[in-house]
Amino acid sequence: MRALLSRAPGGPETLEIGDLPDPVAGAGEVLVSVRACAINYPDVLVIEDKYQFKPPRPFAPGGEFSGVVEAVGEGVTAFKPGDRVMGNTGMGGLVERLVAKADNIYPIPDERSFEEGASMLLTYGTTIHALVDRGHIKAGDNLLVLGAAGGVGLAAVELGKAFGARVVGAVSSEEKAQAVRDAGADDVIIYGRAPFSKDESKALAEQFKEKGGREGFQLVYDAVGGDYAEPALRSIGWEGRYLVIGFPAGIPKLPLNLTLLKSCDVCGVFWGAFAAREPERNRGNIRQLFDLWQQGKIAPRVTEVFPFERGGEAIAKMAARGAIGKLVVRVAE
Repeated sequence: MRALLSRAPGGPETLEIGDLPDPVAGAGEVLVSVRACAINYPDVLVIEDKYQFKPPRPFAPGGEFSGVVEAVGEGVTAFKPGDRVMGNTGMGGLVERLVAKADNIYPIPDERSFEEGASMLLTYGTTIHALVDRGHIKAGDNLLVLGAAGGVGLAAVELGKAFGARVVGAVSSEEKAQAVRDAGADDVIIYGRAPFSKDESKALAEQFKEKGGREGFQLVYDAVGGDYAEPALRSIGWEGRYLVIGFPAGIPKLPLNLTLLKSCDVCGVFWGAFAAREPERNRGNIRQLFDLWQQGKIAPRVTEVFPFERGGEAIAKMAARGAIGKLVVRVAE
């Protein structure tokens, strides 16, 4: 079968179409003919050997997929050949066929496309875990979302509103700001491009503080990191929760005296590990996401679809931080 392969560490230009052996479903597994695969920031890191995990090469990046069930392994009763499904595989989604555990896939609602199905689980799964399990969000909270126009950022805007929060999205351009407004944000901040001088960092902190109001932000959802982190932390309110999602702008160093002065928490969010350690809690979160999806309160925004042969271009656009919403590779029609 064809796959978009990483054979050596490097950028998206090093990826190439190649062949891998056809997989076979074992007990408790499902063989899926892949139709679409969404691109996320971990795909940028893993091909450069900068991610938490380093899969043996050659491997295909791509963590979120959708497709059609071709075959089921022994003991699988929830799915049958021909079913439209979506799932999260961590890695290996940019292939024509893959095997997934039956417990890790879900039916695609009839009215949803393969592209939408491939765009749901990782971004919204990460975000509901962040806001609910780690952030203990409640109605009336002030929520600041950094990188609000990306896949996880828009998910945070939508879920924040669904849970009754006031949401302020922070982005780097007016085009991205409009996407965040369209997703339901109450207010928007447009910030400059890092790195920041000391004065620029202070000015950004004042921007955040102004939007946070007198009580500050109860929740900061940081999917950016780098020089944006400290100014955001300075705007957090008493006993606020700072949610660490990712670091496309670099891994920040936070002055811990601020956590003492604010009596706030800095909370790591590692959805993949949570899903593996607590599968039932995770499936409960996913069920809630499907309910919100059906109610129209959330919906993946697919902004660009790339053909399989140009999958590396999707990863390059993600690396350049130019993506708004979700970028998807169409593996097959």
